[in-house]
Amino acid sequence: MQLVVGRIGKPHGVRGEVTVEVRTDEPEARFAPGTVLRTEPGATPPPTTDEPGVPFRVPAELTIEEARFHQGRVLIAFDGILDRNTAEALRGTLLVVDSADVAPPDDPEEFHDHQLVGLAVVTPAGERLGEVARIDHAPSSDLLVLRRPEGRTALIPFVRAIVPEVDLAGGRVIVDPPAGLLDL
Repeated sequence: MQLVVGRIGKPHGVRGEVTVEVRTDEPEARFAPGTVLRTEPGATPPPTTDEPGVPFRVPAELTIEEARFHQGRVLIAFDGILDRNTAEALRGTLLVVDSADVAPPDDPEEFHDHQLVGLAVVTPAGERLGEVARIDHAPSSDLLVLRRPEGRTALIPFVRAIVPEVDLAGGRVIVDPPAGLLDL
């Protein structure tokens, strides 16, 4: 499974550096110089190079030459991206890593999103409520997005009072929702 760790934004300067929207808890490790990241083109139309008739193709992998934090953003220089036009052509590209390459968290109470997606969601009594569709990271707490059997979705705050247990081995998340939470 491919995990998105960042999305390339606009160029910064004229030497090929780009801004990156961080989508990982460990930006220092993921964006260290020498790291090779796979790419998935974003929704932008295919750009072209300055050379007439030669379309620019986003490389399947990009190697980080230099990364630095500047005003709350990560600025990255990739190997072979030497000018602003080429950097602009990367805009919208997703940077991904394979989930097999991601070490599990040291804390047993911490989970990566990909570990939770697809798990069955049940009550303490064993009633099936649905499955985890994705995790939304909100400012106050993370939210489990529950796909209900009838096709609706529900948001469940990922806090111990409501989610007392995550059983990865058993493939389930135990949820004790307050009355009305799943009806919103």
